[in-house]
Amino acid sequence: MSAPEPLHPPLDPALERLRQELAELIQRHGVGTSGVPSAIADLFLVRYEQSVRSMPALTQPALCILAQGSKEVTLGEETYLYDPLHYMVVSVAMPISGVLLEASPENPSLGIRLDIDPAEINSLIAETGPMGVPSLPSGRGLYVERLDTHLLDALLRLIRLLDAPKDIPVLAPLIRREILYRLLRGPQGSRLYEIAMANTQTHRVCQAIQWLNDYFHKPLRIEDLAREVNLSASTLHHRFKAVTSMSPLQYQKQLRLQEARRLMLNDGLEASVAGYRVGYESPSQFSREYSRLYGAPPLRDMARLRSTL
Repeated sequence: MSAPEPLHPPLDPALERLRQELAELIQRHGVGTSGVPSAIADLFLVRYEQSVRSMPALTQPALCILAQGSKEVTLGEETYLYDPLHYMVVSVAMPISGVLLEASPENPSLGIRLDIDPAEINSLIAETGPMGVPSLPSGRGLYVERLDTHLLDALLRLIRLLDAPKDIPVLAPLIRREILYRLLRGPQGSRLYEIAMANTQTHRVCQAIQWLNDYFHKPLRIEDLAREVNLSASTLHHRFKAVTSMSPLQYQKQLRLQEARRLMLNDGLEASVAGYRVGYESPSQFSREYSRLYGAPPLRDMARLRSTL
């Protein structure tokens, strides 16, 4: 499952004008490189001058849009592509990695990330009532969709507030609600609707995901987790894989290995200590599963990573 191949530049004249303004605003307000927090809560400006492959990491719910460049994102064994013609939504916290396909000092990759709080979506649905959210079969907690002028215009109005900081406290929450509203009314809005509504199986899967994010280092029994979120074990396994592309055990393994890699790289822990810290009792099992995910055993992988820093 993947997004359509990137197209450059956007062909719709109105969309292209908005894209150019978005790129200019990010260039002006995005100081330095990587993700820069802005004066607007939960809004990050992203600027890279070289193609970068990010380490697999737990990504929180967010809307991601590129004004310039393209990006390939990997979830499990699936790959998604998005560019200035498409936006990406991560609707549940999941371990994903990505690589920028085009970026240089002369033509940097420029984008924004707006974090999404499912509670906001719940509040919006409660206040506005039925909105005719398109009904689709439940799918991944990550999707790529065609960008339209209405959504991009709302995002631009939000980012323009960076030039009028006194207006941010009043206007930013209103525009943010409009953005969420347009996502809900979009072709795949049902995916956001499901994570917010407490009586859906997808919402219960989100609860299971949150439990794993909090307690990935603890032993996992599917029956206990299913009972925790009020689903049968078979339904949890099926729905969990539908949302994340992984089984709960595979998801837990990715979280453990990602955290162990972070502990070794950032905190200098030895492989055996890092493995034990994230829940592995057998160093050989840790090394074997680490090699399978990252393509090299811990020591060799750390040497490779540190040589690129």
